[in-house]
This record gives sequence, C-alpha cells and structure tokens, in this order.
Amino acid sequence: MRRTALAAALPLVAVLALTACGPTGGETPASGPDAAAEADPDATINIGSMYEPQNLDNTSGGGQGVTEALTGNVYEGLFRLADSGEVEPLLAADHEVSEDGLVYTLSLQEGVSFHSGDPLTADDVVFSIEKVIADDSQSARKSQLEVIDSVRAVDDQTVEMVLSEPSISFVYNLTYVWIVNSSFDGDRKSAADGTGPYALGQWTRGSALSLERSDDYWGEAPANAGVVFHYFTDATALNNALLTGAVDVVTSQQSPDGLAQFELTDDFVISDGDSTTKLLLAFDDREAPFDDVRVRQAISYAIDDEKLLDSVWGDYGTLIGSMVPPTDPWYEDLTDLDPYDPERARELLEEAGLANGFSFTLDTPNYDPHPTAATFIQSQLAEVGIAVEINTITPDEWYTKVYQNREFDATLQEHVNDRDLVWYGDPDFYWGYDNADVQEWVAQSELVSSEAEQTELLKLVARTTAEEAASEWLYLYPQIVVARAELDGYPLNGLNSQFFAYDITKAGAQAE
Repeated sequence: MRRTALAAALPLVAVLALTACGPTGGETPASGPDAAAEADPDATINIGSMYEPQNLDNTSGGGQGVTEALTGNVYEGLFRLADSGEVEPLLAADHEVSEDGLVYTLSLQEGVSFHSGDPLTADDVVFSIEKVIADDSQSARKSQLEVIDSVRAVDDQTVEMVLSEPSISFVYNLTYVWIVNSSFDGDRKSAADGTGPYALGQWTRGSALSLERSDDYWGEAPANAGVVFHYFTDATALNNALLTGAVDVVTSQQSPDGLAQFELTDDFVISDGDSTTKLLLAFDDREAPFDDVRVRQAISYAIDDEKLLDSVWGDYGTLIGSMVPPTDPWYEDLTDLDPYDPERARELLEEAGLANGFSFTLDTPNYDPHPTAATFIQSQLAEVGIAVEINTITPDEWYTKVYQNREFDATLQEHVNDRDLVWYGDPDFYWGYDNADVQEWVAQSELVSSEAEQTELLKLVARTTAEEAASEWLYLYPQIVVARAELDGYPLNGLNSQFFAYDITKAGAQAE
C-alpha cells in the first residue's frame, strides 16, 4: 500500500470485510519467470480496459471510465476508499466532529500543490464540495452530500462543513469528492489539474489515455514512470492485447471464455477479487406496466439467474437477491426471494390483467456482456408470453436516453458502487421506484447514532425492494484481474471501479 504523510487511518463508518490492498489480497501472486527481477521505477504500465471515460469530469457524466483512470491517480479526495474497503484520510490530515454531529472541521495536508503548481487551499475544497452538490451536478453521491448546509474556509488550511442533520456515512460519502483547482480555467471535460501522483498526459478518444508521474507529488512517488489506459470495445481484442504484450494488465476481465488461454502458461496471473458490480434489469417503475409490482415480480420469476450467470461467467460470479453485495455491512442472502418459477410468473401476469402477455423495449449497452444477457432475457420472457425488443445503444446514448431523459421501458446496466442500495430511497432516480417506507428508512439510516442501527434499517430496505422486485438483480460480477507475471502491486478489488496505479511495478527484464 502506498505510504504518505498521513495520520492513522480513520475509524470506518461501516467496516467492509474485503481483502487487503494489492494482488491476491496482499499476498504475492503466482510468480512468472521474471517475477524475481528487480522492479524498474522508470517502467510504463500499459493497462487494458473496456471502460473509456465519456469525459474527464466526474460531476458531468464522465462514467465508470473516468473513475477508473483518474480517481486516486490524478485527482484525490479529502478521504479515499482504499482497495481494502477501508476509509482513509488523504488530503485531510485530521478532522473533528462536534458533539451533535453537525459540524465537521478539517485540517488539510501541508505542502500540497496541483499539477499546475497552484497550492491547495481551503478555497479549493469549498469550490469542489459546492461543485458536487450544485444543481447541474451528476455526481454519484450528490443526493447523499446535499446534507451539507454550508461549507467555508476558516483559513487557508482549515475547512468547516455544517450539516443540516447528522449523517453517519458523511466521511464515507466524501471519498467520492475530487478536490479540484478552483482557479483552473481549462475545460474540465477534456483537461485535468489534480493533486495526485500522476498528471494527465494525452487522451486520444477511442484509443488511449496516458498519465505521467508527477515529480512534485506531495506524497510518496509512484512505483512506475507512468501508465497508459488502452481502451477496447471487444473483450477478444482486449485479451489479444494482453497475450501479445500490448497491455500488461486487464482491470476487469469481461470474457471468461478467454481465461483458459492465460491458465495454460506461467506468463500470467489470474486473480479473483471482491466485486461490487451488479448487473441489473432496471424497469421504469413510474410507468405501466412496471408500476405494478406483480409485473415486476413476474419478470423476476421468469428469468433463470443461475443459468444466465453460468452461461456468461461459468464458475465465476455470484447470485444476489437484492442491490446489496456480500461486502456491504447490511448484506443478507435474499436469493430465495427470487427463484426461477415461470409458472408463478404466468399466474402473476394473469393477476395483473396481462394473461396474454405484453411487449416492451429493452435498452442495452453495446459492450459485453450486455448483448448476451439481453438475448437470454428475451428468450426467457418469451416463454411466459412477454415479447422483448432489444435496442442496442452506446454508453453515451444510454446516459442521455435512460439516465438523463428517463425515456425507456426497461434497461440493462451494471452498477459498480458499493452501498448504493440507498438510491431506491430516491424516487427521482432514473428507475423511479417510489415507496414511502423505503424512503423513510433510508433517511433514518443516516440519522442514527450507531452502525448497528443503520444496518438494521438498510436490511429492511433491501428486503422490501427485493420483495417488490424494484429491479431484477441478475448477478454480481466477478472481479477477475489478469496480469503479466512480471507485474506486482496492482489492485484486486477495484471498488467503485477505482484502479489505483501508483503501486504497480514491472520487473526490469520486461520494462519498457
């Protein structure tokens, strides 16, 4: 794990039982022929990914790719969610909380500068917080951070945030906030000015994004000279790039059928970490027929999740019965609420007045495994009289059509964040699930004084949303990282799609 001039790690708001940071949970991965060679500090690490950023601003719909490439690498937060699942201080050297839980006073690290050379000040923190909670912000945690009533710079190194009500997850939610340079006058969607160990190099859309080691970084220097994220839209092409040495590591394997070629040689290490990525069939719960809980339940009963998981991932991946992965504190195994039972599906459709079935359009992203899952769902629902028209769209089209404009019947999408069950407490979220009890439980879960109370409330949310089939949770992705054997120090879990690159080393024999 990277060492910086930080205070001891903060107590967790809610501890996540995940593996430690680094390959195979902190253990040394299986060694290739060059694993014992001395690491080359001037090596460039080539990273293969299926997730290219939509833009470089995480409050403007940058998507999963911008989190993967820039979080922790180019931009840093006051706190960070480590690959181990722990919440650690980063740009915040220390913080204090008032007795009533409403006032947070944070002291910033000394001697921190942005890549442009501008010093980090409290004004930058105020600007960054206000940017996340602004009306036009598309930050994943905007709604949770709207509890901030005011934020001000006490002096250059001290920030005070006053909350409208207590929030037990407040420090955790701050891990989503990039601290950006308030004086930066460039286009944040295509340029960057952060405090991280790397500065943005060149972004060639549709191809690659490079990061260069920052020689003036305030913490410990990266273990490599820089990284290049290479982007692919096809899993086979991504695997071929790894086989031929064009990339050194794949952040998340998308083609389990291709794993055998890496298992046949000692040149590669395959690691199976902990994922928080859920594949969802999400309905527009505002509109008929999906505003009828019986219709949503019928669809859930009609889909054989286990068969789908096996057809896509084989022995990898996990069935889930709700939005909660096993690594969240409020996890319960609710898969028994979502059995495969097509006869029960037909009964529910008849109860809902749809004995003759109905049709709907399924909007699905065009990259693996969505098209495969969409075709499977189409076939399964046809057996109970539901006709599905598949509309394949790009990630950009999905974001505009589904997330922004809510112009959809149902959609496939992966949700990567941990602790994102709370979005079912927001009726304005894109799927429009509206349950007053759930909204109250989610709200109260932030006001409680203990983690145990928070956990019990969110277990109620998970069970209720599962019983009402608010969405159909198909499965939890495996987190399979495949790397060349001469690599070490890469993250395994990639929580929330983060991929910290600064600890990655490459043996000198294979260095660039």
